[in-house]
Amino acid sequence: MVDYHAANQPYQYGPSSGGGGNGGGGGVGDYMAQEDDWDRDLLLDPAWEKQQRKTFTAWCNSHLRKAGTQIENIDEDFRDGLKLMLLLEVISGERLPKPERGKMRVHKINNVNKALDFIASKGVKLVSIGAEEIVDGNAKMTLGMIWTIILRFAIQDISVEETSAKEGLLLWCQRKTAPYKNVNVQNFHISWKDGLAFNALIHRHRPELIEYDKLRKDDPVTNLNNAFEVAEKYLDIPKMLDAEDIVNTARPDEKAIMTYVSSFYHAFSGAQKAETAANRICKVLAVNQENEHLMEDYEKLASDLLVWIRRTIPWLEDRVPQKTIQEMQQKLEDFRDYRRVHKPPKVQEKCQLEINFNTLQTKLRLSNRPAFMPSEGKMVSDINNSWQHLEQAEKGFEEWLLNVIRRLERLDHLAEKFGQKASIHEAWTDGKEAMLKQKDYETATLSDIKALIRKHEAFESDLAAHQDRVEQIAAIAQELNELDYYDSPSVNTRCQKICDQWDALGSLTHSRREALEKTEKQLETIDQLHLEYAKRAAPFNNWMESAMEDLQDMFIVHTIEEIEGLIAAHDQFKSTLPDADKEREAILAIHGEAQRIAECNHIKLLGSNPYTTVTPQIINSKWEKVQQLVPKRDDALLEEQSKQQSNERLRRQFASQANIVGPWIQTKMEEIGRISIEMNGTLEDQLNHLKQYEQSIVEYKPNLDLLEQQHQLIQEALIFDNKHTNYTMEHIRVGWEQLLTTIARTINEVENQILTRDAKGISQEQMQEFRASFNHFDKDHGGALGPEEFKACLISLGYDVENDRQKQTGSMDADDFRALLISTGYSLGDAEFNRIMSVVDPNNSGIVTFQAFIDFMSRETTDTDTADQVIASFKVLAGDKNFITAEELRRELPPDQAEYCIARMAPYQGPDAAPGALDYKSFSTALYGESDL
Repeated sequence: MVDYHAANQPYQYGPSSGGGGNGGGGGVGDYMAQEDDWDRDLLLDPAWEKQQRKTFTAWCNSHLRKAGTQIENIDEDFRDGLKLMLLLEVISGERLPKPERGKMRVHKINNVNKALDFIASKGVKLVSIGAEEIVDGNAKMTLGMIWTIILRFAIQDISVEETSAKEGLLLWCQRKTAPYKNVNVQNFHISWKDGLAFNALIHRHRPELIEYDKLRKDDPVTNLNNAFEVAEKYLDIPKMLDAEDIVNTARPDEKAIMTYVSSFYHAFSGAQKAETAANRICKVLAVNQENEHLMEDYEKLASDLLVWIRRTIPWLEDRVPQKTIQEMQQKLEDFRDYRRVHKPPKVQEKCQLEINFNTLQTKLRLSNRPAFMPSEGKMVSDINNSWQHLEQAEKGFEEWLLNVIRRLERLDHLAEKFGQKASIHEAWTDGKEAMLKQKDYETATLSDIKALIRKHEAFESDLAAHQDRVEQIAAIAQELNELDYYDSPSVNTRCQKICDQWDALGSLTHSRREALEKTEKQLETIDQLHLEYAKRAAPFNNWMESAMEDLQDMFIVHTIEEIEGLIAAHDQFKSTLPDADKEREAILAIHGEAQRIAECNHIKLLGSNPYTTVTPQIINSKWEKVQQLVPKRDDALLEEQSKQQSNERLRRQFASQANIVGPWIQTKMEEIGRISIEMNGTLEDQLNHLKQYEQSIVEYKPNLDLLEQQHQLIQEALIFDNKHTNYTMEHIRVGWEQLLTTIARTINEVENQILTRDAKGISQEQMQEFRASFNHFDKDHGGALGPEEFKACLISLGYDVENDRQKQTGSMDADDFRALLISTGYSLGDAEFNRIMSVVDPNNSGIVTFQAFIDFMSRETTDTDTADQVIASFKVLAGDKNFITAEELRRELPPDQAEYCIARMAPYQGPDAAPGALDYKSFSTALYGESDL
């Protein structure tokens, strides 16, 4: 029962009149004890009373308006107790006893007592505050009562780091305003006079409402009005004080300031929950965004690499030869640029792509996300297939280029040889048709006729001697046609002209012989000496012409043996020169004999030898030419011999380096395979060891560069074979690329093991045990297990299959293995074992990698965010609704992540849907792969 006191007795709460301790209960009662109860003397200050009236009136109205009413005068409007009881019901959410509606003083006192009883029931001590004083409109007692209500219902429940009430509220203000300049909250009076602390509280929670950097400490009225107006307009905090009241008071009323500040605290009290929920969502979204960024990077890098491969393969497969050596050499230089400049970065990109893919899959597993499946045609296997196609296209391209260049060199040599022989022949045939068409024998004397017959016979001999040259010209033209020489039409035209001319010469020669033979009987004498001279001079002249042609003939050799063969042939030719000189002297002696006989017999020889055009001067001139060409040929052969000796040194130099680098690469490949199997020490030790090993490999790169330089010199010298080594530059390059790729993959595997170990909580001993078992069953050291090897590996680790069975350290049969997995929660039918294989081998490749093996052994120990946790966080942001709006997302989340959610959330379709409602449940489920995002 409520104890109603006499009308003339003040209503007191707390200890009895004889006691000196604090009465029952704590909370606001304890705080009031710290405040030395209610200091009535302070209310005598008119400025403070005015501030408290305004503040307490505004605070009461902020709650009474929820019930559709308000007060105008705090002294008068609470006198009947009705609005006082209503105020307590609103702020407590509880029902008070039914008020009395009478107008008499006793009715009013009873109503006020009911309100005071309710306050006392909440553990509040009311000292010297009686119902009669409230009914009588005592301002001091009324303000004291309202302050007691404010303390109990607005300040008592504030708690920050085990401090409560005033201390807790002060600590909260200090925490929130700490980052702001010119703000130092030490109390609830002087610290708030310049208005910056109010603005800092608003800006800390709602920065879009306050432009804090534009506020000035020397303009407190503007600062206070700005904070009060913004709070009233946007935060639903009524204006409880006037700026002038605070500024014009030496020490603002502490209770008024605390009341005002507590309204800010309650306005922002929900921000902490929203911040926590937002942080969880931000964490989940950040992981998702990072994974999507990695996926996009993989897709772009894969696309770029595939585009480059598809663009390069047709170029390598284009085997249409160019017409000239210069064009083919440019193509060869382009290919060298491709090998030196363009391909190495792509090899690195391909390796990095595989590393990124493995790292992404590891991160997805660690964050409980579904595995990443690249777009169609962009799997690592697809890129490897395209790369293999590129390697196949590249494999024979360089050899083809060199063969085409060799063929073009041969064609150019043949074309030049054809032109040289054709020019000699055309020079020889020049005027021959006109000579054969002459009819000088019709008016010649008999002696002249005889001379003409002899001359014609000499011509036929000369003609027969030129038959070989014509056949050589035709044979060269035929070979140029068979080798598809680009200028074959002009060669064929010239060859056809020579052949037609040759046929015409043969026909004309035959016709002239017939005409001369008709008069042969009339010929009596002939100068036998001239005839003999002509017959011997003609072949000798042809021999000299052939010799000069051979001495000036171009040659192409590729080995020291070939040049030595040419030198031997040239030495043999020089050995015939003494006999040729004797023949020359004999021919010249015949001519001298003819001159001597003519002189002795006083015969006047008119003109030159009628049987030949080869004079002694011509013979001597050509002989002198031959003598000059022989040493030049010697020099050319010696120069070529020196070149081939240099080429041989290049071959030996390259072979010496290649025979070192090749075995070194092979040895390193074997050592890496051994290291990946042994894996001694901790994962960090293994990683450091592998990186040091990788550094030692990289430091060996200058040896490869030196070999590339030597190979470049060999190619520039057009050296096509090397009998001193079995290693080609192609083999060395492929081995080097495989070495770099293998060490990078091994390092990435250890890094992923560290990620898995740290995320899954696997100990170093467990990891070593897993590695030892894995290596034991990896018989081929290929870094992967087949299904049966994987099953045997699990068995070898040992499990408690039955309660009374000891842990096995050997192997199990199939039934034991099935019992083992059943005891750990697995059903080992064929379908279930296939399910286990689908976990460790999602791509159905038929193998289980070490990383997948570790994931399987530790996947149940992972503690990650779940879809249910994310849904609960979104529900907090949504105010316990089943949907959320774009405005709420933008308010609670950073801009980029808010827009990320808005773009991906489907419209909410529930019965309680509102305009613009978004479905955060399906969105959260999709983040974890349980439905389509």
